[in-house]
Amino acid sequence: MRRISILLLVFPFLLNATANAQTKIVGFSEAGTQKELELEKAFDAGLNPVNQDEWLKFLSSRPHHVGSAQGKANAEYMAGLFRQWGYSVEIAQYDVLFPTPKTRLLELQGSKPYKAKLDEPVLPEDKTSAQKSEQLPTYNAFSADGDVTAELVFVNRGIPADYEELERMGISVKGKIVIAKYGGSWRGIKPKVAAENGAIGCIIYSDPEDDGYAAGDVYPKGPFRPEQSAQRGSVMDMPVSPGDPLTPGYASTKDAKRISRSEATTIMKIPVLPISYADALPLLQSLGGPVVPASWRGALPITYHTGPSIAKVHLKLEFNWDTKPAYNVIATIRGSEYPDEWIIRGNHHDAWVNGAADPLSGMVSVMEEARMIGELAKKGYAPKRTILFCGWDAEEPALLGSTEWVEDHAEELKRKAVAYINTDGNSRGFIFAQGSHSFEPFYNEIISSVIDPKVGVSIRERRYAKMMADADRTTRTKMMGNSYQKLSALGAGSDYSPFIQHLGIASMNLGFGGEGSGGEYHSIYDSYDLFTRFKDPGFVYGILLSKTAGRVVLRLANASVLPVDFSSFYQTVSDYTTEVKTLADNMRLETEQENQMVKNRLFDVALDPAKTYKAPVAKEPVPYLDFSKLDNALVEMKTASASFKSQVQKADQLSAEKLVSLNAILYKAERSLLQEKGLPRRPWYKHQIYAPGFYTGYGVKTLPGVREGIEQRNWPETQAYIDLLAQTLDNYTAEIKKALAFF
Repeated sequence: MRRISILLLVFPFLLNATANAQTKIVGFSEAGTQKELELEKAFDAGLNPVNQDEWLKFLSSRPHHVGSAQGKANAEYMAGLFRQWGYSVEIAQYDVLFPTPKTRLLELQGSKPYKAKLDEPVLPEDKTSAQKSEQLPTYNAFSADGDVTAELVFVNRGIPADYEELERMGISVKGKIVIAKYGGSWRGIKPKVAAENGAIGCIIYSDPEDDGYAAGDVYPKGPFRPEQSAQRGSVMDMPVSPGDPLTPGYASTKDAKRISRSEATTIMKIPVLPISYADALPLLQSLGGPVVPASWRGALPITYHTGPSIAKVHLKLEFNWDTKPAYNVIATIRGSEYPDEWIIRGNHHDAWVNGAADPLSGMVSVMEEARMIGELAKKGYAPKRTILFCGWDAEEPALLGSTEWVEDHAEELKRKAVAYINTDGNSRGFIFAQGSHSFEPFYNEIISSVIDPKVGVSIRERRYAKMMADADRTTRTKMMGNSYQKLSALGAGSDYSPFIQHLGIASMNLGFGGEGSGGEYHSIYDSYDLFTRFKDPGFVYGILLSKTAGRVVLRLANASVLPVDFSSFYQTVSDYTTEVKTLADNMRLETEQENQMVKNRLFDVALDPAKTYKAPVAKEPVPYLDFSKLDNALVEMKTASASFKSQVQKADQLSAEKLVSLNAILYKAERSLLQEKGLPRRPWYKHQIYAPGFYTGYGVKTLPGVREGIEQRNWPETQAYIDLLAQTLDNYTAEIKKALAFF
């Protein structure tokens, strides 16, 4: 009843929002708006879910990991279709390091021995699950080779805070093998932190609480992970840099100079293996030690203990460290007015196995967008700017295909790339998006113009209704009547990363989800059979994604003035600045409180002749951090961005030559947010506003040089990056002022 009541409250806003017809869209004159809306109407009318079904069935028909026969066949299949649709097509090959398993052994020794099965069984209800000879087994790419035997310790999600909790409990992982649950961070963080704490091996398992029977019926009855299924995935240290670890910072072309594996900094240092919850159960049952905190417990029918185990665990892994060809499909339709301004649209096509949901559900939406733009071009439509449709290979191991292509074309991309628009899988539900915050009003305009066929309101209003239904009373009161959607910040985990975080190309990542949950991720059950039953029957949301991303591409390609909003970017960065100041203030207060407790405990230690207390150590106080330069930079940016917002309305009066120059400033403004020195200990990441967290992986850290400096209590580095951030924002404001000079 609560959800129904909330929707009734929201519904009048939905009616008002969808009833108002657009007379002018951002970046277009009134006449240009009507022409663009007519084009989008024709685009929508031609989209066909039957095409997405046909393409998904073919592309997911066989396993198609990097270097596989089907991977190449899929690239050639897509290239052939793009050519039919009128595109100029290149298959860009890069030769990348891609390890595959040679030996996988995991066994529990002692009085109750157990040898892990490490195998996903064939299901009669899933036709492609039987393709055993072509499937990659369950493993973690870029694990180290290793043969280790040791006691086992449970480390919850395996993030730094979990090791702090273990230390408080008096439990060390030094010289041990750790077992961690998937979730809580990107998988590669778990062995990274384990190794930093002295562990010699890492096992990662999928707990049924997260994506197994506790979440819903398991496959084939429902979409959730069955007991013998395990999640493959890369554990390369991508928060340091993605791409081929043997060609750091430059493209892995055939004649590229490659460093040795021993020199590569992003290959994991200890052996790592993913397992199912069926294989995890005997290992977890072997653990002694204290009962874990309540927040650490999963859904297996056991009492969860920390360990260490009495019996030892033997883990042996060996890999084939081969170089494999990766095939990027690049399809281009040349711009009629601004051919040297590029709109780039991408999704990867490789998978760990058959990959119907991840990534092909997104790839077929990209293909349908491209088909319709090609059809419209045959009828006389010509985009003003050049559009590139890209099918990336080797995304799963470490964003290899996109990163190598970006590094290969870096100088040209710096000159020509206006924006990169990414997707990576899709299912039914609600729109979600991350992106450059200068695109936020543009994104809101787009999602206001796309109607969800299930409920008959815009996808913006449907998402708003969902947010209202899920919000607490206080948040709901603040949100009432305001359906504006904030873009989330871009972290890592998909092919936008090299574009925005390495080259400063404004980017967006979008898709639908929330009603197609399941546990098929990176398993042999990510199949056409599962997808069409549970994820998006009839490809309703596949077409909706084509409509949404298609509008983003078409409006960027055709806008007279690019839809860059400096004010929304200013407001977001201002909010981030408030966050890091609060983070420092809270840490200062917590440190003072903790140090007072340390003094009290030291008194207890002094009175303890038996020395049963471990003497605690006080933390370094949080010093004064000088944010004045950053505050001044924000004031300057606020003034300049507000002036531009008021003046850009006059852009229709500019000459064609001045419009070209103005747009060049607008799309290159994001480049000014880079610093050549990059971020601490990872210079490949040059963007000073968005980066994946050093200890979160996929999860974004905004103002990363400052925020992570505070989190890691590195005060000189924090102050240096506060000042560098201020300089960066001054550079951005200088670009706004250049744009203002046209008015």
